Amino acid sequence: MILRLALRSLATRPVRTAVLACGFGFGIAVMAALLGVGDVILEQAHSPALEGGGDVVLSGRFGALENARFLIANVIGGPDLAPQAIAVSPWRRGTLYLLQGGRTTAVAVTGGLPDAERAVADREIESVASWRDTPADRAWSSPDGAAVLKAMDRFHPIPNTPEFSASWAEWLYFNGRTADGRVRFYLTFMVGPRTAPGRRAAGVRLQLDREGKTTTYAAGEIVDEDEVLGSAPDLDIAGSHVRLEGSRYRIDLALPGASGTLLLDAAAGQSLPPATITGARGWVTGYTAPVLSGTVHGDLTVGRDVIALRDAIGYHDHNWGFWKGVRWQWGQVASGDLSFVYGRIFPPSDVADSDRIPGFLGVLGQKGPVGFSTTVTLEEAADKRGQPQRVTIHARGQAIDLKMEFAVDRVVRTPMAMTSSAPGMPADFLQMGGEYRVTGTVGARAVDFTARGAAETFR
Repeated sequence: MILRLALRSLATRPVRTAVLACGFGFGIAVMAALLGVGDVILEQAHSPALEGGGDVVLSGRFGALENARFLIANVIGGPDLAPQAIAVSPWRRGTLYLLQGGRTTAVAVTGGLPDAERAVADREIESVASWRDTPADRAWSSPDGAAVLKAMDRFHPIPNTPEFSASWAEWLYFNGRTADGRVRFYLTFMVGPRTAPGRRAAGVRLQLDREGKTTTYAAGEIVDEDEVLGSAPDLDIAGSHVRLEGSRYRIDLALPGASGTLLLDAAAGQSLPPATITGARGWVTGYTAPVLSGTVHGDLTVGRDVIALRDAIGYHDHNWGFWKGVRWQWGQVASGDLSFVYGRIFPPSDVADSDRIPGFLGVLGQKGPVGFSTTVTLEEAADKRGQPQRVTIHARGQAIDLKMEFAVDRVVRTPMAMTSSAPGMPADFLQMGGEYRVTGTVGARAVDFTARGAAETFR
């Protein structure tokens, strides 16, 4: 029918039909050409050559990649990717302002490592033979494991925000447990807000859980701020010490009622890089886990008892920020060669919308990161008294689908004035012990295990 109509139209009005046919053909040709050009432009816009050479361009989900040094050392430099990565060239763009004769001129600049840029065939520096890496460049691009740990565990100056400065605190946190779970310790070296110019409050707190009985030991003093910032994670507080020696943390404790030495050996590739959350008016909080899984050795003397830790399971993380009105959920477990950590932070409502701050779950193996998700739900179930009974965590992502069920069998409740939103009204900080059941997939691996772990929350 259509063909008959077309032939009849051509016979009765040949000129108009021919012009119309040519117009349709021309329109289709133009559209095809535009689509082809658009595809080429899009492909070229993503071309690594336009970014300065190389075969692959890596970028962050929301812009620049943070912690590029960690990425180079522990991810790209890991056993799986290192043989395939011939060269890696980090670079960063920014804006400088030229001030001259009362005029201000914005200048777009790019910073990079000369030898790395030359290795990925960056044409910009091919003719500048004198531009080579300095010793500082080489130390940055090829750090050893100890240097990465030290950089992750550095302490931060208190931001100049008087509104929040009284609630600033930064701490090193360690926990460990024996294989049978009969002995568990939680240890914190904390440096708090300023008490005077250049002076800050600091304390050490050990919580020891033996056979279900919990005891706490603590000591504190005022420390020099410059010394803390210059030496951390090496800390000296009230006679107790932390020292980072290569990839080993040595902890010497001298607390009233408890003393001893603990050695935490970090497992290679078991680190979660620093992450920072910022809010209104300069509010900030940060977190990193230098040792998601490690081994603890040592002895603790409590009264007349000597507690021996041999091949105990250890963990270490690091927190900093403003804590007034803040609460969080957190948990950690390890099994075999995999370590799991999850959490979510709830800032004060006047600095950030907690509904827009996602939870996270990270999985690391012996060769580095295995999976990561920010599509995480955390649900807590409690009894009629508000005592936690179960925590359910579900994480989904491109290469992860995990369900973690945490059955709580031990709870230690501590009033925490630091996070109180009003004077005299401290929130209850809950440290929980129990058993995780973890099922699902991460990367190309099926996961199904039960293991003891830890968790934290607030009431």
